[in-house]
Amino acid sequence: MKLSHLLYKVDDLHESVNSFKEKGFNVEFGSKHNPKNALIYFSKGPYIELIEKAPISLIERFVLRIIGKGFLLDRFNFWEGSKKGFFGICLENYEKGFLKEIKILNKYNEKFFETKSQRLDPKGRHLKWKLLFPSNIDIPFFMTYFNIDPKPIKFVHPNGIKNIKKVNLGVTNDLISIINELCDDSILNLNNGNEISVEYQYDSDKAH
Repeated sequence: MKLSHLLYKVDDLHESVNSFKEKGFNVEFGSKHNPKNALIYFSKGPYIELIEKAPISLIERFVLRIIGKGFLLDRFNFWEGSKKGFFGICLENYEKGFLKEIKILNKYNEKFFETKSQRLDPKGRHLKWKLLFPSNIDIPFFMTYFNIDPKPIKFVHPNGIKNIKKVNLGVTNDLISIINELCDDSILNLNNGNEISVEYQYDSDKAH
């Protein structure tokens, strides 16, 4: 698997979109109507997802509790309770399903929940993908890639940033082995701790 995207917690989605635009990023809302997130895409590598609230309704929360998937709510509650800034990552595989990843999770006796998701983005693209959430909320969740590639081609943001060069993810020692087994992306660097830091790659033709 590789690094799909980074989760960035914001206090107000619309204000944060304007703030990132002022910092020289190209930002688009995730959905055409009533967006729950916003995305900062790069032509290559992981993108950034801005979220204010977990993308789940009260009815969906109730159903998850009833069917014994409370660990997913724990993950969403962690998202909503996070401080402003980077707080999590998502891993993306190279397949249409999660057979390889499930084998690894079973090896470590980790339970999980699979589901599907979709959205109509502001450009009219009907994006679809699959998700897998490990029961251990300290393990990143997984996704398959979109059925339609939403990333721009040969794009450099107005601030000169071309892509994400390095992501330093702090985790507990007991999770380093399983995450390394799941993910072979050289962009991701694991260390002991609980902080996430990001290094950007700038276009060589632009000052920064």
